Amino acid sequence: MPSPRAFLLLWLPAILAAAAVLLPAVYLLIRAADGGDAAWITLQRPQTLATLGRTAWLAFSVTLVCLLLALPIAWLTVRTDLPLRRLWAVLTPLPLVIPSYVGAFLYATALGPRGLVQGWLEEPFGITRLPDIYGFPGALLVLSLLNYPYMLLVLRVALQRMDASQEEAARSLGHNAWSAFWRVTFAQLRPAIASGSLLVALYVLRDFGAVAVMRYTTFTRAIYIQYQSALDRSAAAVLALMLILFSLIVLLLESRARGRIHQLGSATGGRKPARVSLGRWRWPAAIFCGLVVFLALLLPAGVLVYWLVRGWLAGQVVGDLGQVTWNSVWASGLGAAAVTLAALPVAYLLVRRPGRASGLIGSVTNLAFALPGIVIALALVFFGANYALPLYQTLPMLVLAYLILFLPQAVVTLRSSFLRIPPQLEEAARGLGKGPLAVLRRVTLPLLAPGISGAAALVFLTAMKELPTTLLLAPIGFKTLATNVWTMVNEAFFARAAAPALLLILTSSLPMALMVLREEKES
Repeated sequence: MPSPRAFLLLWLPAILAAAAVLLPAVYLLIRAADGGDAAWITLQRPQTLATLGRTAWLAFSVTLVCLLLALPIAWLTVRTDLPLRRLWAVLTPLPLVIPSYVGAFLYATALGPRGLVQGWLEEPFGITRLPDIYGFPGALLVLSLLNYPYMLLVLRVALQRMDASQEEAARSLGHNAWSAFWRVTFAQLRPAIASGSLLVALYVLRDFGAVAVMRYTTFTRAIYIQYQSALDRSAAAVLALMLILFSLIVLLLESRARGRIHQLGSATGGRKPARVSLGRWRWPAAIFCGLVVFLALLLPAGVLVYWLVRGWLAGQVVGDLGQVTWNSVWASGLGAAAVTLAALPVAYLLVRRPGRASGLIGSVTNLAFALPGIVIALALVFFGANYALPLYQTLPMLVLAYLILFLPQAVVTLRSSFLRIPPQLEEAARGLGKGPLAVLRRVTLPLLAPGISGAAALVFLTAMKELPTTLLLAPIGFKTLATNVWTMVNEAFFARAAAPALLLILTSSLPMALMVLREEKES
């Protein structure tokens, strides 16, 4: 049994965090049960099965394209003499700061049938209409170009920590660089590929903005439409349960795949491999990286600047964005602080107090990976309106939603940081007569500081971009950059959406740039 102090400082906060994660699932079960037979008929409708197929196909396709983009970029920027290697290492992850709904409206206005590119091509080439980008092609393009950094960052870390001895052994047996990569390096990267694929697939399952702008109906869009248009929201709850089940299947497949290839996991430590000389492929490889950066970063940024300048020249009033920006920073900052504080005891128990109880808490917090923002928002709307009316549509309720949604991200980051701290250091401090709190304050927290800042920065970045949760739970009159952009895009005021979208990207870029630069410094 834990001591009273340990229970209050560690176990109780961890249990409360796990209980918060369970709240949306409990709500959905209650709502679906209240709907009776009519709600469950939703499962048998052809439209539901079609939505399931579209969602699965989009998740698979985006994950595959992200792998095809991220794997060569990771290898080129970590293992080769690629020209401008450090520049590409910094630029290629940056599309992650562009929210999917912002990217979707930028690509739609640029590459749509009557978009900017068509206007540029009409006079010299007589092209009056480009192929329709809406639907699956547009959703695939946007989600692939904006989400490949998730897989890229995971693969870069795996490559940086990989021991060179096995590759050198393969080369000594007569394998060339290409053969050694596929037979040795790629095999060791499989756990990282599985983890990166999980992140991408879950993001696609949770995405609402891109599929809504591109008019491609997946579960998140179907749930939102059902919620907005129907008086009885039991059908929306059934659809949300299906989405959670689908996400859990993805989690299970990733876990099993990672278990089967555990023996091929990346080695840590050892000698760093020598840079591979690309020879005549140096500049084609640089062109490939430049093309990806252009499509994923420079093109949307250029379109954004175009709409900003066009609106300014047309005399459109941008409005006072100072308060909106502050609201975004304030809500995201509170969310980052709350999530990081809640994740600390969970991560500590998983690493320093492993067992059935801590393992159960960790499994429950991982459930949040399968909870899309719109599902969490619906659950907290119901909870607030029926059981916590003083908290309904208040900032604390929005922060609670961020805590449920982003808790697994922070736990994973902090758990990795805890694993890098030798427990012998804490034991030595205890042996010198220091109490648990003194050890935590003087030894553990200083060593954990980079992980804490990294977890907080990651949560801040994702909270700034979060749309459906903020859209449904923000206090009345509490506008953020995300909701402002969404309102302008929905009303087709693209020029007026440009300024808040640019501010949102710039604000989100700061923590992202710090994370990338720190990774480069450590490598």
